[in-house]
Amino acid sequence: MPEQQRPPQKQELPGSEAAMTPRPESLPPGGYKGAGKLAGKVAIVTGGDSGIGPAVAALFAREGADLAVLYLEEHEDAAETKVLVEEARRRCLLLPGDVGSRRYCRDAVGKVIREFGRLDVLVNNAGEQHVAQELEKISEEQLTRTFRTNIFGYVFMTQAALPHLAESAAIINTTSVTAYKGNPVLIDYSATKGAIVAFTRSLAMKLAERKIRVNAVAPGPIWTPLIPASFPPDHVAKQGANVPLGRAGQPWEVATSFVFLASKDASYMTGQVLHPNGGTIVNG
Repeated sequence: MPEQQRPPQKQELPGSEAAMTPRPESLPPGGYKGAGKLAGKVAIVTGGDSGIGPAVAALFAREGADLAVLYLEEHEDAAETKVLVEEARRRCLLLPGDVGSRRYCRDAVGKVIREFGRLDVLVNNAGEQHVAQELEKISEEQLTRTFRTNIFGYVFMTQAALPHLAESAAIINTTSVTAYKGNPVLIDYSATKGAIVAFTRSLAMKLAERKIRVNAVAPGPIWTPLIPASFPPDHVAKQGANVPLGRAGQPWEVATSFVFLASKDASYMTGQVLHPNGGTIVNG
């Protein structure tokens, strides 16, 4: 469906890919041919049920990795992610639960090690956002929940993974263009994304001596379930129209950045942020 024909639509949070028109694209048109960049590796992808997560899992699998896909509760979408991985003849372990719980993160990593015997790549991608027209309307519950998922979850997952990561392992965090530009109706969400940038840079410095690389990806407007689940239908229909490329990106167009950062191609990069955002100029 051409970008300009995307219909107005609305969902309830956290949103589902199955209800979106058109469906987000986890793979490029015509498919994706891997080059063995992650052959023999094991990766965890959080937030792997919809949006960017399934695209990362799909491309990682086509590059030779086995996957553990962590997600909250959208079982139908997560099952489709598993299909994408298994189509590439790789193994996929689905682990539902809340990354905002330190216990869940420890248990999930333990299951990954028991299933696959190793861990090479951690992708911290789970996130949530809630629109608030006024700062005063951000409740304590919303503020706590957004920070618990978007930054506490990244810390908890990394804490759980670190004992199992060896030299040349990679950690990749999903931040956002809002960390650099801000967003007047996503103030708490933008704040968490700024925290992820600082977390990425600080952790990269800390883990450099262990030869573990830590980088991040800061997407711009991407067609994911968070969009129809967060914004009014007229906004959804026009999402991405204001960036230089004039359209929203597809999840696979972001996932290629994760492939690069997870592979040896990025062996001399740590503490950095890639910006697949349709041409938006950011500082930092």
